[in-house]
Amino acid sequence: MNSDEPAAMNELNLDRQSDDYFMGEALRQAAKAFAAEEVPVGAVIVHQGRIIARAYNQVELLKDATAHAEMLAITQAESALGDWRLNECTLYVTKEPCPMCAGAVVHARLRRVVFGAPDAKGGAAGGAMNLLQFPTLNHQCEITAGVRFEECRGLLKDFFAQQRENNKASRSGTNGNGK
Repeated sequence: MNSDEPAAMNELNLDRQSDDYFMGEALRQAAKAFAAEEVPVGAVIVHQGRIIARAYNQVELLKDATAHAEMLAITQAESALGDWRLNECTLYVTKEPCPMCAGAVVHARLRRVVFGAPDAKGGAAGGAMNLLQFPTLNHQCEITAGVRFEECRGLLKDFFAQQRENNKASRSGTNGNGK
């Protein structure tokens, strides 16, 4: 064992601890989305170990299809830094980014994306496709998947189960002619 190994291991442990902590902050944002009856996705952007942006999905609230947590957080982070280039930033998001959000991440040049729950049907960070590391684009991001996976997935599952239950209850509350 050489003298470099302990430092590398400590750095790895710090990354895991930081990833867990910042994903916890993203989960707090996702809980706000859940409470607002939005799809519970939360995001934070970190620059030099400090959160510079926090957001959650607000599509229904703002009546804006682009009001995903990642998009709102990117706009906040750009404002906080006074630049559209977020090269030294990390995005923590509770669900794998969709193609729209992944495109914005690449264009804003985020260094790293950390997500909790994968999205095999529509994810663009390795789920259905991988826009974050698409070879012909001008920028590629590091990706860390599955951080606090169970919590992130659980929040989404609970939300959609509740939505199905609400839809079922509203259908059974009518007699077929809307009364």
